[in-house]
Amino acid sequence: MNPPRYFTEIPSPIGRLQLRIRGDALTGLFMEEHRHLPERPADAKSDAAPFRDAITQLEEYFAGERREFSLPLAAEGTDFQREVWRGLAAIPYGVTLSYGQLALAIGRPRAVRAVGLANGRNPISIIVPCHRVIGQSGKLTGYGGGLPRKEWLLAHEGRHAGVATGRLL
Repeated sequence: MNPPRYFTEIPSPIGRLQLRIRGDALTGLFMEEHRHLPERPADAKSDAAPFRDAITQLEEYFAGERREFSLPLAAEGTDFQREVWRGLAAIPYGVTLSYGQLALAIGRPRAVRAVGLANGRNPISIIVPCHRVIGQSGKLTGYGGGLPRKEWLLAHEGRHAGVATGRLL
C-alpha cells in the first residue's frame, strides 16, 4: 500500500508556497508560477496537519532564526538528480557556489550543464537550497521560482549570516 499524499499552501515573504508530502517525508516545495511544477497527484488530499514541522521550520527560516532544516525528504528524480540535490543540501547558509563549483564538489567536474539542469529540477526549493547556486561570473542565473525570489532569498540569508549578499565559496 502506498503512503498517503497530502498538500497544503502557506503564505511567505516571497509569495504562496505549495508543500507536498508522501507518508512522513516532504516531496515538494514549490513557489507560485514555479517553472517545473509537476501536476499534483490525483490522490493527494489537502491537509495542513502533516506539515506542522515543515511550516514551523519555514517560518523560523523566514524570520532569520533557522539556518538548517531537519525534515525527512523524499525528492523524486533520477540517481544523478538526487546526487546533485545532495550536493545542494551541503551548501552552507549564506554561501553561494557556481555551477562549476557544485559539479566539482559532487565529483562531476565535466558535468556542469547537467548539474545546472538537475539544479533547475530540484523539487524541494529553499529547504534544498538551489537558490545558492549562481553563475561563474557571480551573476544570478535561472531559478524555478523566478530571479526576484532567488535574489530575495540570497539577500535574506546574507543579512542573517552577516554578509552583503551571500559569499562565494
